[in-house]
Parts: sequence; C-alpha cells; structure tokens
Amino acid sequence: MVVGALERNGLVLLAGLTSLLLVVTFYYPVGVVLVDSVSAGGQWTLATFASILTDPFYFGWLARAIGDPGAFTRRLIEAPLATVSGSLGLVGFTAYQALLSTIASVALGVPGAFVLARFEFRGRRTIRSLTILPFVMPTIMVAIGFVSMFGENGTLNRVLEALGLPEVNLMFTLSIVVLAHAFYDAPLVARVTAAAWEGVDPRLIESARSLGASRRRAFLDITAPQLLPAVLTGALLTFVFSFLSFAIVLALGGFELATIEVWIYNQVQQLEFASAAALATIESVLSLALTYAYLRYEAAQEIARNARPSDRIPLVGSLTPARIAVFGYLAVVCVVFVGPIASMIVASVTGDGGLTLANYRFLLERQAAAYDFQVRPLGAIVNSLAFAVGSLLLSIPIGVFLSVLSTRQFRGRKALDALTMLPLAVSGVVVGLGLLRGLVFGFEAFGYRFTVTGALAIVAAHAVAAYPFVVRNLTPMLGSLDSRLTESARSLGASRVRALYDIELPLVRPGLVAGAAFAFAISIGEFDSTVILATGADSYTMPVAIERYLGRRLGPATAMGCVLLFVTSVSFVLIERFGGGGRGL
Repeated sequence: MVVGALERNGLVLLAGLTSLLLVVTFYYPVGVVLVDSVSAGGQWTLATFASILTDPFYFGWLARAIGDPGAFTRRLIEAPLATVSGSLGLVGFTAYQALLSTIASVALGVPGAFVLARFEFRGRRTIRSLTILPFVMPTIMVAIGFVSMFGENGTLNRVLEALGLPEVNLMFTLSIVVLAHAFYDAPLVARVTAAAWEGVDPRLIESARSLGASRRRAFLDITAPQLLPAVLTGALLTFVFSFLSFAIVLALGGFELATIEVWIYNQVQQLEFASAAALATIESVLSLALTYAYLRYEAAQEIARNARPSDRIPLVGSLTPARIAVFGYLAVVCVVFVGPIASMIVASVTGDGGLTLANYRFLLERQAAAYDFQVRPLGAIVNSLAFAVGSLLLSIPIGVFLSVLSTRQFRGRKALDALTMLPLAVSGVVVGLGLLRGLVFGFEAFGYRFTVTGALAIVAAHAVAAYPFVVRNLTPMLGSLDSRLTESARSLGASRVRALYDIELPLVRPGLVAGAAFAFAISIGEFDSTVILATGADSYTMPVAIERYLGRRLGPATAMGCVLLFVTSVSFVLIERFGGGGRGL
C-alpha cells in the first residue's frame, strides 16, 4: 500500500524534495547575502552600497562621478582625459583583466579551431575532446601548473638559464593571470568556433573562387561572417568566466591584483560581512546581466550544420605557409597548454637530489594536525572523495527531475529553466558566503537555533555547482526519446515514476553516467565556495590543501595537484566514453 502510494505520487514527492533542496542550498543562502547587503543592526539601509559606490577604491573615477555628478561633469568638460585617467578601482580592474583574458583566449582559441576544422591528423578527435576540459579541470590545479612552469624556480627559468638567457619573473603579475585564464578558456573558444567552421558550406567558397575571388577575399566574405557569431559567443563566455575567476587570481595574483571575488574572500576573512555581502550582490547583478546577454545572443544565433563538411588537409606533408603557421602555433600550444601540466608532474617527482617520491610520501605520512597550518594531506583527499559522493546523492536526483521537467511543454517552462540554471551565473564565492551566513552560523525558528556543519554546507555548495551539468547532459537525450515508449508503459498500468525508472533512464544511461562524472569532477575540484566553508582541518579538501601549500611547500602542492589531475582524468574519460565528449554543453 505504502509502496504503491509512493510510486503513484513519486514525481510529486520528487518535485517537493527538489524544490526544498534548491531553496535550502541555493535560494535561501543567496537571499541571506542580499539581505545582509541592505541591512545593518536590524534596520534596512543602503548605506553599505552607497559607501562602496562612492569609494574610489571600488569604482575609481566612476565613484567620483557617482559621489558628486555636478563637479565631475564640470571637470570632465574642462579636462576629459585627466578626469577619467587613474585607477579603475576594484570593479574596473576586474572587468579590465577579464577583457585582456578574453582577447588572449580568442587569440589562442581561434587558430586552434582552424587546426581542428581544416586539418586531419592522428589524435585530432582526442584533442577535440580535450576542449571540454575547462568544464572539469579544477582552477586551482591550473594555478599550481603555472607556478611550476612560470615561477621563480619553474621550468621556463630553468630552460632560460640553460640557454644563458636572463630569467623572467611572472609571478604576481597581470600577465600570468591573463595567460592562465587563456589556458583555461581558450579551449572553449576553440570548441564553439571549430563547430561553426565545420558548418561552413564549402560550395559557397567554391562558387566565390570560381567567380574570381582570392582565398583571402573568399574567407573575408564567406567564412568570416559565419564564424563571427561563434567567436563572439566564446568571447562572451570567456569574459564571464574571467570576471568571476577566483582561484587563479588568488593563487597567481594575490591581494595585490585582487578582483571582486578575491576581495569578497578578504572581507570574509576580516569578518566584514556587510561589505562582503554588498560586493557579492553587485557582482551577482553584473554577472547575471552578462549571462543574460550571452543567453539572448546565443538564442539569436543559428549555426547551420553542413551535411558535407570541407575536406580536411593532411597536417603532415610538404611545407606550405599554412603548415608552417600551424607548426608555429603548436609550439605556442606546447608552452602555454602542455608546459604547465607537464611541469607540475615533473615537479611532483623531483627534488634537490633528482627524482624522488618524497612529495607523495609526505601526503601519506604527514598527518599530524600541527603541520602546515592544520592541513592533513590524506584527510584532504578523503574529504574530497566523501564530499563528491555526497554531492552526487543530491545533484543526481535534482538533475533527473529537472531534466524530466525540461522536456515537458507547459506555461512558464522557460522561466523555470532559467531559475534552475541560475547557479551557473552565481559564483561559488557568493554561494559559499550565503551558506556560511545562513546555515553554518545558523538561524532561529520555532524557538530553536538551526545550524549545519561546515562539511554539510560544502556538500550542499558542491551539489548546487554540479546539478546544472547533470541537467545539460540528460535533457537532450530525454527530449529525443520516442514518447510512444512511455505512453505504452503507462497504458499497461505503469506509473509515471515506474515508466521513468524502467524505460527512460535505462535508455539515457550514457547521459546519466556522463552527468554523474561531471558532478563528481566538479565537486572534487570545487574551490571557490569550499575555501570559505572549510573553516577547520576536518573539512579541508584537495583544492584547499593545494592553496595552503602553495608558496610554502611547492613539492607537496604539485603532488596533491597530480592526485587531483588523476581523479579529474578518470572523470574526463567517463564523460568522453559515455557522454559523447560533453554534448549538450
């Protein structure tokens, strides 16, 4: 009787559970941040916003315009260049570094798209699949790779020293931050641009050439206009990701090159929760606006898929200007993309005396809490795995239900889709701050004070970050199923839940496995919210341990990074094996 009732009302119960989980783990914490930003001492106030908006530290010359518009306008008329020169402020610098990172990512990504779309070579499909890595590669691992490659004692300086050339010091400079963002985001540009390039109808180019157009003219008139929407889409995505970047800026730039995310973290450490909440609100508004612009632009673009793609040119052959340019690009790729990861691996197994496994032994042996600011290496690994399993238990049911809902036609579905995908546009730092203030610190209700541990809050934050990827992997596959299969099962007496469990989920098993792999990988590498919520040694994870070791014990940091790389690689193999290289993303 009870089982039958549960089966009949399973979707209703799942809907209630999903709504409750999303409210508790995402909407309530984000609401707490919003309330904190507009209240002080139990009173509603915009004083914190006003102080931030008129403080040149945050908004540079724009703060003067907000604080005294009349005086600013007069100065602007008298000396326009002098008035708007000087510091951009924290918000302006965040946008500036995101713009530079976007330019660098496009500069590296578009040639990569050209190679993938126009040349045939062994391993092309594998390299194309690797363009999905930014979705699963932990940002803190990118940071440790760049320290190993471009640090004071890194691979680059060792090579320069061997060649008798002067060393370079890129650490804590804007250059290394921009380069690391390009490493992380250029594959996204390459991914979307390569797909557009393969969709260009070769018959149009052939017709233009037959009418006397040169290769350059045919490219500018035929190919470039069809590539531009994809390039702009990748650029806008890159700008959003770079604007919200936290781990890379914190590890490679520090507070000297602080962005909004880094300064929110600083304010939390200083217990300045009101200013942190106000900054988080301002950042979220800007992020949501950028994400909305991206979604509107993407929806307006239709990339035509060509049934007969252009014939690819063999990469290996007689030297031509195109092949020489490609080989030069591949040399840059080896330095920017391969070098950091290879340097991290080499640094993990080398020391002053040559090859050694001492760094890995450290991870196994040094478990006393007194070492390294209470970071216990093996405990961090165990915590990461435990949190990843916990986030799976939350994100998979949420993702399955929302995927089923996304395939149904009803009024308000688009609004619901936007609400459920909202975590993609809100940074982990904001979610972590909200969970800290709302659940870890606790709230009073019915005469009791309800609190959760930092570990539970971390699992919740990871699930929030992971479930949209489950939805993005499952929804296209569920939507493509023949509805007659479900209708037949229902006509034979199966409940909606039974039809879902027995018919639909087995048919979309590859997407479910890929979504689970995404969720696991994202949880393993999640740093932004975790570093705020991991207030004690018992809740440290691998990414947090890497950040703690970085600058103090580079060897153990690289060893932990390699462990993280191994787990991420296993997840990537599962995604590639079952998810078709991340289709739906």
